[in-house]
Amino acid sequence: MNIREASNNLLLYRERSLDDLATDISAVRALAQAAINVELFTIPLYMTGLYSVFGTHEINAENISYYQGRRWPGMAPTARPVTREDKAFNLVFSVFIQEMLHLQMAANICTAIGGTPSFTSPALQKPDHGWSCYGPEQTTIPHVINLLDTTRYHDTKVSLGALNKNTLDLFCAIEQTEKDAMEILQPDKRKDYFPTVPFKDWNPSKGEMDLPMFGSIGHMYECYAQYLRIEYTDGQTLWQKLFDPNCVQQDMFNSMVKGHPRREYPRIETALNQQDLADPVKAFNKVITFMSAITDQGEGSQIALGRSLLRYQLGPVQPAPLPLTDVKEKYREDRQSLEIDYPSYTATGQHAPSADAEARYHYAAETHLERFEALRLELPHIMTWEKWHADPKNTWTAGMLTTPDYDPAKDSEAIPSPQAIADALNRLKQQRATEYPILSKVAVGAIAGITTVLDTYWKIATTAFPYPSMVGSGDRVSLCWAVFGQAPDLGLGIGAPDDKLLYHACQALDLHGDGQESCAAIEIYHSCRGSNGCKAQGGCGFAQPDAGGSSCGHGSAASAGQAAKAAPYRVRGRKSHSDATDPNLCGGPTPTPGPYSAPSDNRCGGLGGCAVPISASQLYPEGGTMVLYDFVGPQHEQQQIGEMTFALGDSVYGKAWQAYKAVMASRGKQIGDPPKPTDLRIALPPST
Repeated sequence: MNIREASNNLLLYRERSLDDLATDISAVRALAQAAINVELFTIPLYMTGLYSVFGTHEINAENISYYQGRRWPGMAPTARPVTREDKAFNLVFSVFIQEMLHLQMAANICTAIGGTPSFTSPALQKPDHGWSCYGPEQTTIPHVINLLDTTRYHDTKVSLGALNKNTLDLFCAIEQTEKDAMEILQPDKRKDYFPTVPFKDWNPSKGEMDLPMFGSIGHMYECYAQYLRIEYTDGQTLWQKLFDPNCVQQDMFNSMVKGHPRREYPRIETALNQQDLADPVKAFNKVITFMSAITDQGEGSQIALGRSLLRYQLGPVQPAPLPLTDVKEKYREDRQSLEIDYPSYTATGQHAPSADAEARYHYAAETHLERFEALRLELPHIMTWEKWHADPKNTWTAGMLTTPDYDPAKDSEAIPSPQAIADALNRLKQQRATEYPILSKVAVGAIAGITTVLDTYWKIATTAFPYPSMVGSGDRVSLCWAVFGQAPDLGLGIGAPDDKLLYHACQALDLHGDGQESCAAIEIYHSCRGSNGCKAQGGCGFAQPDAGGSSCGHGSAASAGQAAKAAPYRVRGRKSHSDATDPNLCGGPTPTPGPYSAPSDNRCGGLGGCAVPISASQLYPEGGTMVLYDFVGPQHEQQQIGEMTFALGDSVYGKAWQAYKAVMASRGKQIGDPPKPTDLRIALPPST
């Protein structure tokens, strides 16, 4: 028997045969992965539109002034937005961050039903980490809609581009309501969308690539909720059969830890807690709240079938939501929490109004769709890097990279001058044929450093999320726009590293000592600690502990709710000096105090710092002692050879070269002075 009930606009299946259980499990697991795919799909897309906005930014931190007077290529959130560019960046940034929340919630739902989230799905990416879902001829929003089937967006391409009409149309198509999606479908195509539950002709062998097209993100979550509420002849629902009380739950937004003491969303939970996991009904209702938050922030409260997804919760009947399109207050960020969690600083290291808080809270009451639609009238007036580079008279100058209070006499001698950086930016553009693919792959590698870690993050609770990698990936996307006036080609793969090789982190640091001054191999490019895959690949200015990496034998699993926590994503600029340097100089989980790992000489995967290749402007925000290693034999076994010190303001590449010289000296080889930095290393902003 298979009874389909429809009451109070609530579609439920009761007394479904247990013979269909395997089929339903397959369908709901496919839905779980599809939800992750859809949320992940938006992040590189919104990121490239975000960083196409013309502008520069400062890099400031508490009690740090060595970058005073300097500006770096690319925009950042603004605490006092004045220009159209300021406001446009803040607006898109606010959506970009909420998409990360949606991705977290989708992954937490997936693990709650016994699934294993994948962030490298073939629906989006190729095995070499190139993204296959974007391109000048692509027209499909994965799992949702082929824009060729619409009357409004049939000329829109699913491509990575500047903030222009095509990009804004694509953003709106992603966030559109179910009602709008139905209305713009060509009449003969409507039958191909908005499937009903259970899916027609589904069987246990099918997966995410076999799912029907949903028409809107809201309808996808509608089907998701309906599947979980299916009730079988034994009286149990599909949720009850799949619920895993020991699942890994991760929380980047409401965790209260050093460097992030406040809940960003104090009126809702963003992960299942221990009390939820002890009560399947409570956990189910929380999962439905996650789905409701996602659709409410994106489309508004009038979503699929005219009622909030909250009606699927168990227990007393939920009241019908008001017919509003603004985001319910409980789903909004808290301004005071954002001010505390994401402080900003002046160029001299003093506290300043939080730029992140202004950008995110200002638009919190508006849906993503409303925010994007509000940009339409402004588009012709917003300067983008694409427009700026279209004028051949525009070239980088030192003045673009300094503030009015810049004093050359106070500038650090350890970093390139503003004029040197401007010259490097201009030379890179002149070498587009060779440098554009490289910088594109730098961006691909930075993003791959995140997605590959996420594949583990929801499997092993103690895995640390590489938050600074998110900043690093933004820096690299931003730099590509600033140099070429073009989005990076994320379809370019970077290949997989050979685990039998000993790679190196940057220019001329090859421990094989071939004397070729070779840069790091493309396949190991990454942007931060936690995303480098192996020993000797560590880079930037956040010195890391010498123990605890993934190739050091210290990895361990933890039960639900015991995940190691870290401060969530911020863009541009470091967190407070004390938070950033206690004691791993990078935020994140606090390791056991001890010596640090040297750049490009780290012994553990996941440690050694970030930013491969190393920015020529990267300086240490603190001092300490580092352990030096040689790597010997075919297995590259570490052999400690000594220590070295580093101090506030030291050049990271300079310390990497010092470590390299020490290793080569231990082998009986004398090494001279470091090479002049490449244009790419000069142009790269320091990691933040």
